[in-house]
Amino acid sequence: MIVDLPDTTTSNISKSLVKIREEGGAVALGRVLTLVIATRLGHEEEAIEAANDASREHPMRVIVLSTEDEEHRRSSDPRLDAQIRVGGDAGASEVVLLRAYGETASDEESLVTGLLLSDAPVVAWWPRHAPDVVAQSPLGRIAQRRITDAAESSNPQAALQHLSRTYTPGDSDFAWTRLTLWRAQLAAVLDQPPYEPVLGARVHGSADSPSTSLLAAWLLLELDVPVELEFTNPGTAATGIHGVVLHRQSGDVRLERELPNVATLEQPGQPTHDISLPRRSLRDCLAEELRRLDPDDLFGEVIQKGLPRLGAPSHTRPIATVQSGKDEATVR
Repeated sequence: MIVDLPDTTTSNISKSLVKIREEGGAVALGRVLTLVIATRLGHEEEAIEAANDASREHPMRVIVLSTEDEEHRRSSDPRLDAQIRVGGDAGASEVVLLRAYGETASDEESLVTGLLLSDAPVVAWWPRHAPDVVAQSPLGRIAQRRITDAAESSNPQAALQHLSRTYTPGDSDFAWTRLTLWRAQLAAVLDQPPYEPVLGARVHGSADSPSTSLLAAWLLLELDVPVELEFTNPGTAATGIHGVVLHRQSGDVRLERELPNVATLEQPGQPTHDISLPRRSLRDCLAEELRRLDPDDLFGEVIQKGLPRLGAPSHTRPIATVQSGKDEATVR
């Protein structure tokens, strides 16, 4: 069911939600959190679709705050249009879509505060344009978890470096979430014989992939060995992470993804294996982030300590070699 509320107020929206529950039997019981999505007008549906899919694992209320860019906001008349979606149009969630125009959009916190589920955690998600410091933004201040996506920035590597400088516990980024399958596979390889130490590593991928940098930073932090980060320029090869090489005394372990969903694992003295390593969907990333509402301490360590030791990103190859245990980085 979809209910449109043109030129309305948050008070009327709240009353409409109560009326819908009373008349239609749609209840908020069982909702485990409130997800607040901040996006631009015209870019709501992809995020709503991902939230609806994730709600089957995490029943929740979804509040989508959609606003104009600054240039159009200054010339628009103040107005708030809303739409409520429940039932089949909202998965296992309640979706409240707020379209704010003009000065109405200037106070984001007030627009959503009256619609939050009482005594339920709040997660804020910026699918595209994130505030300069998310933890200090109006929506970030009321959220336990704050999710951004550096890959959607016009300069993903710069966005990642900025997040490193402004990180606050509770922050997260989909560039990190996309690494879960890579990290699990690499950990599984190291848990198998021969139990030799890793002497060094090389991570290579597209220059527009912040996940490539985070994977190198994670290896540097966890293995405490020299890590080489190598980029290909955007447009010259497939985007994302291309592969990882772990150097051992008996030979190199190679995990290379040349196809979109399949990686090849090569180890000394063992047959070559094809492994399912798909690119993660928006729904998968969101569902994983919603499984934990406490700060991700490992991400905090990687973004604050591992990433700075990789040095400034470069769009040439080879990129950077960082020696373990040193603060300085050499960039070529």
